[in-house]
Amino acid sequence: MASPQELRFDGQTVVVTGAGGGLGKQYALFYGSRGANVVVNDLGGSFKGEGKSTKAADVVVEEIRAKGGKAVGNYDSVENGEAIIETAIKNFGRVDVLINNAGILRDISFKNMKDQDWDLIMAVHVRGAYKCARAAWPYFRRQKYGRVISTASAAGLFGNFGQCNYSAAKLALVGFTETLAKEGVKYNILCNTIAPIAASRMTETIMPPDVLQVLKPEWVVPLVAVLTHKSNTETGSLYEVGGGHIAKLRWERSKGALYKADSSLTPGSIPTKWNEVNDFSQPEYPSGPANFMELLEAAQQLPPNDPGAPMDFKGKVVLITGAGAGLGRSYALLFAKLGARVIVNDLVNPDTVVQEIQKMGGEAIPNKANVTDGDAVIKSAIDAYGRIDVLINNAGILRDKAFTNMDDKMFDTVMEVHLRGTYKCTKAAWPYMLKQKYGRIINTTSTSGIYGNFGQANYAAAKCGILGFSRALAREGAKYNIWVNTIAPNAGTQLTRTIMPEEMVQAFKPDYVAPLVVLLCSDKTPDPPTGRLYEVGSGWVAQTRWQRTGGHGFPIDQPLTPEAVLKVWSKINDFNDGRADHPESNQDGLKSIMANMGNIVGGKKQGGKVNKEILGNIEKATKAQAQGTEFKYDERDVILYNLGVGAKRTDLPLVYENSDNFQVLPTFGVIPPFNAVAPFSLGDIVPNFSPMMLLHGEQYLEIRKFPIPTEATLVSYPKLVEVVDKGNAGIVVTGTTTKDGRTGEDLFYNESTVFIRGSGGFGGPAKGADRGAATKIHKPPQRKPDAVVEEKTSEEQAALYRLSGDRNPLHIDPEFSKVGGFKVPILHGLCFFGYAGRHVVQTYGLFKNVKVRFAGTVLPGQTLRTEMWREGNKVVFQTKVVETGKLCIAGAGAELVGGTAAKL
Repeated sequence: MASPQELRFDGQTVVVTGAGGGLGKQYALFYGSRGANVVVNDLGGSFKGEGKSTKAADVVVEEIRAKGGKAVGNYDSVENGEAIIETAIKNFGRVDVLINNAGILRDISFKNMKDQDWDLIMAVHVRGAYKCARAAWPYFRRQKYGRVISTASAAGLFGNFGQCNYSAAKLALVGFTETLAKEGVKYNILCNTIAPIAASRMTETIMPPDVLQVLKPEWVVPLVAVLTHKSNTETGSLYEVGGGHIAKLRWERSKGALYKADSSLTPGSIPTKWNEVNDFSQPEYPSGPANFMELLEAAQQLPPNDPGAPMDFKGKVVLITGAGAGLGRSYALLFAKLGARVIVNDLVNPDTVVQEIQKMGGEAIPNKANVTDGDAVIKSAIDAYGRIDVLINNAGILRDKAFTNMDDKMFDTVMEVHLRGTYKCTKAAWPYMLKQKYGRIINTTSTSGIYGNFGQANYAAAKCGILGFSRALAREGAKYNIWVNTIAPNAGTQLTRTIMPEEMVQAFKPDYVAPLVVLLCSDKTPDPPTGRLYEVGSGWVAQTRWQRTGGHGFPIDQPLTPEAVLKVWSKINDFNDGRADHPESNQDGLKSIMANMGNIVGGKKQGGKVNKEILGNIEKATKAQAQGTEFKYDERDVILYNLGVGAKRTDLPLVYENSDNFQVLPTFGVIPPFNAVAPFSLGDIVPNFSPMMLLHGEQYLEIRKFPIPTEATLVSYPKLVEVVDKGNAGIVVTGTTTKDGRTGEDLFYNESTVFIRGSGGFGGPAKGADRGAATKIHKPPQRKPDAVVEEKTSEEQAALYRLSGDRNPLHIDPEFSKVGGFKVPILHGLCFFGYAGRHVVQTYGLFKNVKVRFAGTVLPGQTLRTEMWREGNKVVFQTKVVETGKLCIAGAGAELVGGTAAKL
């Protein structure tokens, strides 16, 4: 990792899906503020995946642009990943970072879930992530650089009641991303997964308001920034993040129990070493399957297994999918041997296995239905026997291909058979199991799903998704005596024949997997377990679970930065400091995050000490030179601005280009610098910077050349003037010189002062410098005003003024204003500054400089009253909101030009 200097993304292009709100919006704003080109993708639908609109993306794009960033909107569904990535290529020529963030919820108990609830979740979360990553992959490979973030959740990691679909999708993304990490690493394509807990439209439905207040999306962004930066080396990793806490998760596998791999390995023999199966005292932390050849050789050296207690499945109806050969056949034969009535499902040939069972005196019937038609699969059991007690979802196919060569059909077919087939068969069996208050379900994952595997992005996604589905289903089934467990088997089958040498296929017999499956479906499992994951094969059985670092909790009353995350990166990733735990539920997942809610510094930033890093950054920033940002305007823009600050149709010099005295109001000088790119970042020069804590405090404007042209190309050069330390706040003054692009002459000079709460205490100067007119506070004389102008703003004033450049949604979108604590969108500060400036001009003539202090807010439609006192060549003024009697502009003054230039 790089040293904790500011992480920049200049020149890079970042694609964020689902970026119209919540987490995605915060990602987009962050990358825009750190120099990246941002593609803001959002379909604009509801959190349930209904409808569409361009508004959500457009608002974020405009907010980025308003702050000087570069962004474009994209309104495609993530299933049209090619179009999303094409937007990046067409607009910016490259794509460097992909954040798969788009998501919807369709929460519903499994018994009431409809196919649409399942399919929509899979389409958005899993197929959408695949489509976007697949479209970006060729560009990543060609440039030998790429960063991918996938978004899982606690529901996926641990399973959650009422979220079988969502849990499946979210864990599918873990296996998918682990595979991408393995395939991408040699091309410097690093892929990681996060499991965020954050307030959003989705979490509003399942979390209490007091918790949501602390779970700001801003807590997630810094981790993602670290993982997507060019300095990152982490790949294939999984992080839990939210509420100021970050921790890393990894798979932990028990040492497991070893049994002799021969005919003495029976379902009854497995419990004789059950403690070893679940013993994590000597764990492994694998990134792939166990060494089964080594395990097999060791197993062959053992004495015959203890037979244990006998198993009996008389009266039980067992249905096994994909049972025409391989693992499914072994299961079918063993269940039948123990008295079960077996339905042998196989799309190709179930009959041979049925005949084998019948020949040995067992009872079996064939079923040739496709597992994607789960109703037809289960119907055969109900028609024949009136019930179903055990369901083994085993059917599968392979479509292995390097991700760069994978096509949609390969991905969709594998997902359809494995994940949707498992869902469909289970869904069809579920009502019968609920009614009889009994059921045993075994779902089949794979080490490729758990750990990822080169050339199996489709298979890994499907298999890890099955695990997420199983864990959620186990929670719903427990109270009905329905157990759901998942196995990752290693065996020589028709599938593995394509990727294993023949001698290994022969050695890794399915017969060495079947005993565990039968045990887990019996009533004699020691625990009894449900919701667990076991790796099994070659006479070896082990449990696999999550391990999580103690991580690090950041104070929740201070903004979090990527640089702060980097400073404790080794602690976040440390599994060996004695703090690691093993979360198994959503509650466990939230434990560290909830515990961190009491982590409050309480305003004592930096403990009053000198922060040498911040002071050093300030020194550098004051010397930094801006490259200059161009601003073109014409007569139309002038008229639009004048109307935006209240000019009437009768004010012909302000609204009619053919007027003999057509002119630009001097307050127009604040517009050209608005989107100018500064040569410094606020996050560098004050600690704990958060845009949410920023207030525009004062504005100084100087007009350095008259007359102001009514059309021109200007160039603005921002510069850091000073940073003042007010203890609990920081004050930053930016000075911007705007020049005529044709002549090089100065036209305007602005000083903008912002007040940033929570960003002081770094040891800087407590008082700002005296810069004459730019810092002067004008006190009104102790007499009645010499002149008063009272004017009502229109209800549309903010909507009109924003067209001059400040498109902050706070001034137009009621949803945004509510977040800020306002019932309706408020008027821009520089808009009512323009009103007051126009009142001065129309009363006393043009001014060459003006200084104001913003003292309050104005709602569109309210009435402004500007009170003015003439003091020689200066006008001292203040502006009130008539309806409230409160000041909105205070301590203001303007120095008049005088002479003929003063006339309006």
